Amino acid sequence: MTTVDPTQPLSPYREIGRAEWARLAADLDQPLSETEVVEIRGIGDRLSLDEVREVYLPLSRLLSLYATSTKRLGAATSSFLQEEDSTTPFVVGVAGSVAVGKSTIARLLRELMSRWPGTPRVELVTTDGFLYPNAELERRGLMERKGFPESYDRRALIEFLTEVKSGAAEVRAPFYSHMRYDIVPDAHVVVRRPDVVIVEGLNVLQPPAAPNDVAVSDLFDFSIFVDADTDHIANWYVERFLALREGAFSNPSSYFNVFAHLTDEEAITTALGYWNEINMPNLIENVMPTKHRARLVLNKGADHSVESVLLRKL
Repeated sequence: MTTVDPTQPLSPYREIGRAEWARLAADLDQPLSETEVVEIRGIGDRLSLDEVREVYLPLSRLLSLYATSTKRLGAATSSFLQEEDSTTPFVVGVAGSVAVGKSTIARLLRELMSRWPGTPRVELVTTDGFLYPNAELERRGLMERKGFPESYDRRALIEFLTEVKSGAAEVRAPFYSHMRYDIVPDAHVVVRRPDVVIVEGLNVLQPPAAPNDVAVSDLFDFSIFVDADTDHIANWYVERFLALREGAFSNPSSYFNVFAHLTDEEAITTALGYWNEINMPNLIENVMPTKHRARLVLNKGADHSVESVLLRKL
């Protein structure tokens, strides 16, 4: 019989320290090379081979186990109903603030999960593709609130995921260009019934807009929230802005080319302006309150490394 320590607060999560979590990878082979990790790493992220092996390799294994178990349950259910197996893709949601590193984590999990035997076909879709086009945002007066929940075509995202979870042979999502800072007309991301679909975005864990509506997260099989101290994220946001000024912003085709020739002081002031006026309010009002809806939370420290993991109990 399990006894409960009355001095410890009850929680629906297991809290697992970095060292304990890293031990779960002791018998796992590192499947990625340093070159592959560099290619996956986003601007400003500090992703090392050690971080991949100690944090994300065991996470990918856990996700693969969930996906494989769900597939077996689906097959067993079809057998019980005396029908053909109609198991659909396992959908993983990845949420968190701007600049917290969730895009890098989503790309990394796609690569790692595809190396496990039970989940060889993994696709990644970002919710950027479901932002309204800039022209529509301008019409609605939402350009200054790009990234807030109301700037997304939530209905289109729900319809996309509903088709995925209904087992459609092919589903298309709009394509977003970070260079153009807009949706690209007639360009799509095509998903053809893979084993796993990873959906990454700021607001993927938002509750439904109305009591009778479907939430995006209702269509997830597993969800991850990438968490960090707000001051750390603000620093990462500024660092990323400075790196982009030297890189992508210098491209004449970039929507943000106007920032390419800013001095360091001007660039820092501009970045902090965007952070304080747009991204931090969105984080506090809309993104952070959804953390408790995740099945797993990655807690990052000041250097971007994961310090602990919260895993919801079954």
